[in-house]
Amino acid sequence: MTTSRRPESLLEKAIFASRWLQAPLYVGLIIAQGVYVYQFFVELWHLLHLAFGPAGTVKDPSTLIMLSVLGMIDVVMIANLLIMVIIGGYETFVSRLHLDKHEDQPEWLSHVNAGMLKVKLATALISISSIHLLKTFIEVRSPEFTSAPNGVLWQVVIHCVFVFSAIALAWTDKLMMASVHGEAAAKADKP
Repeated sequence: MTTSRRPESLLEKAIFASRWLQAPLYVGLIIAQGVYVYQFFVELWHLLHLAFGPAGTVKDPSTLIMLSVLGMIDVVMIANLLIMVIIGGYETFVSRLHLDKHEDQPEWLSHVNAGMLKVKLATALISISSIHLLKTFIEVRSPEFTSAPNGVLWQVVIHCVFVFSAIALAWTDKLMMASVHGEAAAKADKP
């Protein structure tokens, strides 16, 4: 190795090692996952109290039960999003997970890349947004609804932006993959 190459090599190693600065961020997301588990059980407690609590204390228990269940689904969807970010992000940007073909290894993990992770995250955001929108639509039916109608409109607009963004990400990823496969096929055809 020449002396002019040595500083460059050290810089490259330092840059590559800097990916480990992200590891504490993933640990923080694991802690956030624990907070969502706690939140889920709080929502479950409220649901059980609504379903089996004293009768007549709530005007429309079926709507409140539905909203409570949607709140629990929302917590689960966000927890799923966290798992995708924690596992997929760590695998893509920090280090390979050495799971030795573990039987519970998610199928998508074997072919995760940054593009696929973005599409999966966008899809998860659409699901979460859908749950929030459904909760709002149910609340609008309720006589106690006090939010401004503009709030509902903005939620619909934001949801549509999520949908269009996910479609654009998926389309871009598909074009990039087709380009990569086309280049690989062209190289394979050359003698």
